[in-house]
Amino acid sequence: MAKAKNPPKQEAHESRAVLRMYRSSPQKLNLLAQQIRGMPIQRALNEMKFSPKRPAKDVYKLLQSAVANAENNHGLDIDSLVVAEAHVGKNLVMKRIRARARGRAARIVKPFSQLTIVLRDTSQTAEAA
Repeated sequence: MAKAKNPPKQEAHESRAVLRMYRSSPQKLNLLAQQIRGMPIQRALNEMKFSPKRPAKDVYKLLQSAVANAENNHGLDIDSLVVAEAHVGKNLVMKRIRARARGRAARIVKPFSQLTIVLRDTSQTAEAA
């Protein structure tokens, strides 16, 4: 007899997208996640489009992916979407060595991170309340 499937990790009125193995430190990526947390989706997209930071382009793509998931997989209204959660986690760290003076070596760490964005439909939560 097969084991029952795990329940979905989000509500019916939520949509999510995950960016895994992104080659940037979690600290740098978290600055952008803090910037868009709690914003309406259109404002968050504009913030990322005009942000001068390097990871902003990839966060913009991830936001668009989350919107597409909300529209196609969950049938949510795009105009009432809000960035409910945006959190960053650590991932793999590549370790490299740099030669230094007198035969010594210094360690170089190249961190990877993971960004999860959850969009929530505010019109559905208002109806439920």
